[in-house]
Amino acid sequence: MTDKLLSPELVLQRMLQHDRFTAWMGLEIDTISAGYCKLHYIVKDEMLNGFNSIHGGVLFSAADSAFAFACNSHGVLTVALDVSISFTRSAKVGEQLTVEAKEEHLGNKTGVYDVRTTNQNGELVAWFKGTAYRTSKKIE
Repeated sequence: MTDKLLSPELVLQRMLQHDRFTAWMGLEIDTISAGYCKLHYIVKDEMLNGFNSIHGGVLFSAADSAFAFACNSHGVLTVALDVSISFTRSAKVGEQLTVEAKEEHLGNKTGVYDVRTTNQNGELVAWFKGTAYRTSKKIE
């Protein structure tokens, strides 16, 4: 075993090997780099709530996935410590949503991330803020 940490691309590859949720949601990863992830998905009928707009849980889940990919991209096993989300606009079937997770701070034990979901017009749909805890374990 080497002391070198995996690249963001290899970390993502390892994470996706067992991540059935990402496939089930239809999330497509566009970009991964250290502290950053951008993905997109299309709103499907089964993602709607009783008012015929996207369910908040779907927005949360997609943002949480982008957050996980971004904060683990350094090759250190990282878990959510605290998150919150604000819903700013609805989305309907067929809309493409883009989720962009950006690292705002990276310390020895914690990281802070800004995760924004926008629609195909660039309008903010949800704003997720996350704090991550960095364990002492390397991702292998």
